[in-house]
Amino acid sequence: MGRTRAIRLVGAAKRQHIAATEGRRAARRIFPAGLSDRADTGTNERMTSEKLRLGVNIDHVATVRNARGGDYPDPVRAALLAVEAGADGITAHLREDRRHIRDTDIAALKRGLTVPLNFEMAATDEMVAIALDTRPHAACLVPEKREERTTEGGLDIIGGRDHLATRIRALAEAGIRVSLFVEPEPAVMDAARALGAPVVELHTGSYCEAALEADEAHTAHQLARIRRAAEHGASLGLEIHAGHGLTLGSVGPVAALPQIRELNIGHSLIADAIFVGLAQAVRDMRAAMDRTRAP
Repeated sequence: MGRTRAIRLVGAAKRQHIAATEGRRAARRIFPAGLSDRADTGTNERMTSEKLRLGVNIDHVATVRNARGGDYPDPVRAALLAVEAGADGITAHLREDRRHIRDTDIAALKRGLTVPLNFEMAATDEMVAIALDTRPHAACLVPEKREERTTEGGLDIIGGRDHLATRIRALAEAGIRVSLFVEPEPAVMDAARALGAPVVELHTGSYCEAALEADEAHTAHQLARIRRAAEHGASLGLEIHAGHGLTLGSVGPVAALPQIRELNIGHSLIADAIFVGLAQAVRDMRAAMDRTRAP
């Protein structure tokens, strides 16, 4: 590793440590007695709060479990803990290769959650059938490749329009709110509107990678892409969500965009949980998001 790269990594780690410390202090003020007064929204009811919502992705709890087989740690237990700490919803991605979340996890989450379940899925007949059987609050359609480590970009909803249209229709007719995980481009917002999906989730991966590299110009460029797409999508009547790669150090500028209604965050929360515990990691992220929307 070169000296410049090492300095950047140390600087990023220091900034994240500072953000986490500030987040914990803010969280103690915001959530002094837990969240026992939260309304029970029901798994299939809409999230109606005007605040910026936090969806916690629990995929990588399952990754740890599957590393050694067995049933521990339990993703459902992690989901319930995240809700107690301030999550407004839970996201789980049932991949075709079942590398982390299993079918039984989805069924257990549906039974056990009192907040909305966001079911991430490839746009395949198998996954549509599982969604129709499970009836989650929402289904987020994402691209999927077996050889990838994680989702590498947004769904091609322009080239894949015909393939997606019938699956979106089937999910919507079953009362499942459809979201499309897409690249932050105005033309893509137009395509989502034409497909009839009520929600888009903007892929923030490129922005997050630039932020981790401490490349200010590229970070600003990627943030501007997200801003333009959010503004255009909202003007079309789409509900705007965002996610992928967000950390305590990078979440602020995205959370500050007023058109964005929900952030879905997973890997960084599970990573931070190693050091501070899952509940504290969720509270830190919740506080970091809330600070950007404070009057």
